[in-house]
Amino acid sequence: MKKTLLCIMLSVFFTGPAMAAEPLTLEEALATAKKNHPQIEEATAALTASDAKLGQAKANYWPQINLAADWNKSDTFLPTLGAIKETELSSTAVVVRQNIYDFGRTAGATAAARGVKAAAIESLAASRQDVAFRLKTAWYLLFAAEQQVEASRKTVAAREALALQATEFFKHGTRSKVEASRAEATLFAGKSLLIRAENNRDLAKLELANAMGVMSLDDRPLLETETVSAPLPANLAALRDEALNSRSEMKRLMALREAASGSLRSAKSGYLPTLSGTASYGDAGQSMLPEEKAWILGVNLSLPVFSGFATKEQVREADALIQGVGAQQKTLRMQIGKEVESAWLGIKEARARFEENVKETAAAQESQRLAMERYKEGMGTMVEAIDAQAQAMNAETARIQAGYDEKIAMARLDRALGKE
Repeated sequence: MKKTLLCIMLSVFFTGPAMAAEPLTLEEALATAKKNHPQIEEATAALTASDAKLGQAKANYWPQINLAADWNKSDTFLPTLGAIKETELSSTAVVVRQNIYDFGRTAGATAAARGVKAAAIESLAASRQDVAFRLKTAWYLLFAAEQQVEASRKTVAAREALALQATEFFKHGTRSKVEASRAEATLFAGKSLLIRAENNRDLAKLELANAMGVMSLDDRPLLETETVSAPLPANLAALRDEALNSRSEMKRLMALREAASGSLRSAKSGYLPTLSGTASYGDAGQSMLPEEKAWILGVNLSLPVFSGFATKEQVREADALIQGVGAQQKTLRMQIGKEVESAWLGIKEARARFEENVKETAAAQESQRLAMERYKEGMGTMVEAIDAQAQAMNAETARIQAGYDEKIAMARLDRALGKE
């Protein structure tokens, strides 16, 4: 019985970490960020608010129904009685008002609200793209940091072997104490670089968790993404056109321009009359007369004569908003073109650099191996071995950096093209 309980406890103990260590995929990370990130929540709330504004603008198409009640008590002089008598008057009614035609006021306000909602939809899409780009940046940064940790560990192992060999030479009297001390110093320097690399990896984990909208990754390893690079599009002009047609920021400005046009139409209708109908039905009575049913049916025409120049200034404001949005569109077109070309050039440069760094890394590692063999045989020098190790470390770091730069440039190009 005790053995059975012990086996169950051990199985639970060892199964828990294994389940917690399930690899995290990029697709899962993106889905988590889309669900949890505050930036997307904020944009979603703004979209809900703009939809409510649209509903408010449409409200004037519907009849307005109110319940009205009135009661007053007073001393009234009655000529028929030749005396002042206390009177009491009360009324209750249902009042219905329907806008018949307002010459574009409601239509303009509705168009403006619809444009604002369309802009909010594009803002939400842009927020998702921003969050996806930030997450990809953090994802590839963590991969690069983990590779740097592994490279630092290899360097520490190589320097430990060098320090051990130098100590053996010193014990046998073939090399000086200075050489052994120098090998030990380089070992400590390598361990310091490893500590820094591990700290950068932990910071990258925090950045990825923050980009996902969660507190931590719970020590989940990352599932490495596809390493085969997609071919770089050759037609840069086509990429610019694609970005201009698909970017949510451009669509948002177009929607804001439509909203400003709707506001302009609504403002200009302030010079024109409004036509509405009213109807009411209810009870009315006073203390001296019996209570009776009362109803009213009418049509109202209202023509603004002077509003303190408010309508004129509203029209001027709407015109200025349209011009401002047009200027923003010009600026954004130039910015999008710059982003696309910059990302395209970044991919091209990083790929070329990565290919050279791969060859340089292989050559540097072979040089390090030969330098260590020569040193073990007593033919090489400490300086030669240390230089070879440093060169191998630098080449590996450059290769990791080039791979990271390529991934980030590809993510930047996706963002410039308006892709999530």
